[in-house]
Amino acid sequence: MCNNCNYTIHGAQHHFGWDNSIVPAERVEPGSTILFHCHDSSAGQLGPSSTVADVATLDFGKINPVSGPVYVEGAEPGDAIKVTIDSFKPSGFGWTANIPGFGLLADDFKEPALTIWNYDPSTLAPALFGEHGRVPLKPFAGTIGNALAEPGLHSIVPPRRVGGNLDIRDLAAGTTLYLPVEVAGALFSVGDTHAAQGDGEVCGTAIESPMDVVLTLDLVKDARLKTPRFTTPGPVTRHLDAKGYEVTTGIETDLMQGARSAVSQMVELLAARYNMNPVDAYMLVSTCGDLRISEIVDMPNWVVSFYFPRCVFE
Repeated sequence: MCNNCNYTIHGAQHHFGWDNSIVPAERVEPGSTILFHCHDSSAGQLGPSSTVADVATLDFGKINPVSGPVYVEGAEPGDAIKVTIDSFKPSGFGWTANIPGFGLLADDFKEPALTIWNYDPSTLAPALFGEHGRVPLKPFAGTIGNALAEPGLHSIVPPRRVGGNLDIRDLAAGTTLYLPVEVAGALFSVGDTHAAQGDGEVCGTAIESPMDVVLTLDLVKDARLKTPRFTTPGPVTRHLDAKGYEVTTGIETDLMQGARSAVSQMVELLAARYNMNPVDAYMLVSTCGDLRISEIVDMPNWVVSFYFPRCVFE
């Protein structure tokens, strides 16, 4: 996968939570290309033979492991790490779950549910969902970031100003990401790899999938970034656009409630049209449907739209 990698961060070299006292797995010079072996977000607790009963017994102290950290020589607070995302080597296995108490519609879906995915890691052909659904794939790293300046252990679940659990689908191969540095060496880590995700990851999980990632880490001195930014190499939705979209809207005085309304209506639409269990529709839209803020200026009501790609069923 990587003939020109300078270093490898192995799967055993992972950690749970951000903590700037963690001993680096490797020290590298700026410009180094690194192969990371990344776990899925369950740290292997869910596998190809898992059942819904395993969702109910997940150890949340072992959620979202990240491989690293990597100390980048010369990085100091106020600098930025430039991350060039080279490539992904997917495993062919993935899972999507409804985890009680987690997700945009947690009040509506209170029981655990699980979908196990199998896909071709070499062709990345759309992954089968049920008898008729086919979800286009776009591998990316859900969690990618640097250590925080604040001492102590910090959960990886929420995103941070230095990156972390961003869950941005477009952090895919070819993208260049810039991450603020708050501690000497940056202490960069990556994990939580996905085979596919919709913008919003509305049920709380996507196609969670272990895979290898090749990244080049460089240093931008005195960048003074407040939050991460990134540049994509080209269009970002061609894998979904071909057949158009079904779109539902939420029109509310609160953006979160608008998002819930738009997603809830899409779940209802798909469940009725395709005779699906609503929780299955909820998990499906999390892997490939996109939440968008369509209007945020015409007070007091805002419009949130949910786009579901018709290519999944056509």
